[in-house]
Amino acid sequence: MSAATGTPRPLDEDKLFAARLHAARARPYLASALFALHVVESRQVPTMAVDRHWRCYVSPGFVDRTPVEELAAVWVHEVAHLLRDHPGRSARLAREQGLTGPAERLRMNIAADCEINDDVFGDGLPWPEDAIQPHHLGLSPGELMEDYLRQFRLGPLTLRMAWLDCGSGVDGHARGWDLGPDGARGLSDQERDAVRFRVAQGITARPGSAPRGWRRWAEEVFHPPQPWRQLLGAAVRAAASGSGAGDDYDYGRPARRSASLPGVVLPGMRRRPPRVCVVVDTSGSVSDAELGSALLEVAAISRALGGRRDLVGVLPCDAAATVVHTLCRTEGIPLTGGGGTDLRAGFEAALRSRPRPDVIVALTDGQTPWPPARPPCRTVVGLFPRAPRSSARAEQDGEEDYVPDAPPDWARVVTIGSASPT
Repeated sequence: MSAATGTPRPLDEDKLFAARLHAARARPYLASALFALHVVESRQVPTMAVDRHWRCYVSPGFVDRTPVEELAAVWVHEVAHLLRDHPGRSARLAREQGLTGPAERLRMNIAADCEINDDVFGDGLPWPEDAIQPHHLGLSPGELMEDYLRQFRLGPLTLRMAWLDCGSGVDGHARGWDLGPDGARGLSDQERDAVRFRVAQGITARPGSAPRGWRRWAEEVFHPPQPWRQLLGAAVRAAASGSGAGDDYDYGRPARRSASLPGVVLPGMRRRPPRVCVVVDTSGSVSDAELGSALLEVAAISRALGGRRDLVGVLPCDAAATVVHTLCRTEGIPLTGGGGTDLRAGFEAALRSRPRPDVIVALTDGQTPWPPARPPCRTVVGLFPRAPRSSARAEQDGEEDYVPDAPPDWARVVTIGSASPT
């Protein structure tokens, strides 16, 4: 309040924007996101809050009583909610788990704060006295909002957090102060994605300058979790359950046709668990990150088969194949190679192995010759995407005429990083 007139004091924009500049200097990789926020003065918010449209609602009284350095930390805190898409993630959780009402919104806000605060404060941004940390709830640092939400309920440890409300930019639920989708200067979906991409570029360009949580987030922005992981598992399950896969003759249960042939016992068909051999492309054109992803897919394939690791074999292959390793744990699989690429050798070695697989899964970048004929088992190809090389780059590599063959039409193909199979 103004002492002279008794009217509310206006927002001190100079102080607020000086704090934003301080935040950008302390966290330069977040600068484009900080300056993308549109400020809205509001006397309804307790401190600062954001909506899902990238507006930042600011209490004038909070700005007046808070030092610039702490305001800078709050700027980073609020923009972190939006960059990490807490409103979208919270809305999905609310739909899937039936989380409704103010209590559940408070829980989501607390869990989201636990995720981001260990990456917000420190290194030039002071810890506010009331900032929530995982250890306040007896939890470990470095986890995601979804993980924290499963680990606590409202109770004595959360009583002092009841005031918390960072807005719909955390839980996706509109507040009374929100200007809504049609309000002034909100960002469109495309503009929000562009801001996230620019921030992720800044983090990956200088990874040593950002905390681990931000580096993990940036990696997911470039390689987001996509339905292809479910598609790959579904393709493996479909191949493994198809006609002929895992079928064998068994005299322990004679065929029904035996009744029409007196004195003749015909074997019946017995369904046994299918065996899968995963051929992993370990050639020099496949990066270490893709090999790491391949190991994740091997584990996912095992889960798709009900966790039967003994039914999954792994065969590293570049221009030559080694031996099939039975899956014990993904960390123990030696993905040796680094030469040229010829997965025909991998297919041949897989088919020579005993017992012979019912399904072959090839994880590759596709820069390989393929078997000339359909293997006598079902085949799934997990394809690491490759951008087409420029003609200048191809000529420099001495391969200006080389065009990789597309996977054969007898294989079920899932592009890793894509939303749909072919």
